[in-house]
Amino acid sequence: MDDTKYWLWLNMVFGTGNHRIWEIMSLYQTAENAYAALTDRESMVSLNEKEQKNAAEIPLSSAESFIANCNRRGIGVIACTSPEYPKQLEHIYNPPSVLYYKGNISCLKTELTVTAVGTRKATAYSLKAAKEICSELSARGAVIISGFAMGIDLACSMAAAEIGRPTVCVMGCGVDVDYPKQNFAYRDPILSAGGVFVSEFPPGTPPISPNFPKRNRILAALGRAVVVFEAGTRSGSLITANLAAGQGREVLCLPPADIFSEAFVGNIKLLRDGAIPMYSASDVIDCITFRKKQYAAEAMPKRAAVTSAEKTLTNEEMTEMMKVLNGISDEPRQTKREIRKAELPDDLSDQQRKIAEALENGPLHADELASSLEIDTGELMTELTELEIFGTVRSLPGKMYELIR
Repeated sequence: MDDTKYWLWLNMVFGTGNHRIWEIMSLYQTAENAYAALTDRESMVSLNEKEQKNAAEIPLSSAESFIANCNRRGIGVIACTSPEYPKQLEHIYNPPSVLYYKGNISCLKTELTVTAVGTRKATAYSLKAAKEICSELSARGAVIISGFAMGIDLACSMAAAEIGRPTVCVMGCGVDVDYPKQNFAYRDPILSAGGVFVSEFPPGTPPISPNFPKRNRILAALGRAVVVFEAGTRSGSLITANLAAGQGREVLCLPPADIFSEAFVGNIKLLRDGAIPMYSASDVIDCITFRKKQYAAEAMPKRAAVTSAEKTLTNEEMTEMMKVLNGISDEPRQTKREIRKAELPDDLSDQQRKIAEALENGPLHADELASSLEIDTGELMTELTELEIFGTVRSLPGKMYELIR
């Protein structure tokens, strides 16, 4: 049975991408059962005032009409229970319960998918490498995935489309929204080559800033490997690469053309942190096809949104974590008053500043941070990655984080 309308109704009630959907679904076997329970006036499910209002006022027919309207416009709507739903997304944190697409969604069924990322204002060196490597990858059967931005993203997608191979563009807006406008002319060639535009955001959703960190978790997960062609100091590509590594994907990086150029600061950081140097398409294919690495994300049970798996700690890591938790240190112990307040960068966002301030009195576990700040864990991990890039926080064993003073 197609239960897409029930999943869409849940999105209408709780909001697109809201992890509350998975909290509710942990109580029910199907979305239809969840719908029945939430619309039952005698239901014991705990909802806040806004959720109660939405559940009471939004009829199931609204979801049915929305799906019909999308289909008339050539936009597909699939739920996470659909056979067409990309299996790479099933095990990530807070997987999108509904996806919208325009084009050939079946191209994501291949095992050889590569997410390509990089800066919008790329150097000629990186653009040439992106075109040549992605063209060869496509010719050898890989499906290239990008965020459809200017620069590296577009170069990678068009390298595939120009040889008649499918490419996947993951949008931070509705699939019907022409963003960026400069790329409008490239939509038809991508679709004609069997490509697809995908988004968890409903048609008509504008490209607002908060959408893109959410989009990046999908971008990172869809590829069996993530390749970074060029990343500056604060490039969003670093966030995607870190998300991919956390999901058990391989991360490859183009060696910099100039080690003294700020354009390649991100490349150098990734290579220092263990990213695999990439010199050709063969390097990427070897990582995916021949390495006998079991992807951690796919070893997790479905709906990792409810509980996230922790890595197994070594004895040394466990000892260090217990020291942190118990306030034990080889250095003379300081009281909270004696701990020097860190000077925070002026250009932190409000959310990043709150996270940094929460760490003022010592290290905290990521789950404790998310709970105390009342923010989504996926959003928190994105912000923590950015703060690591800025040199404001650092990660410790066992998902602990501390402020760099």
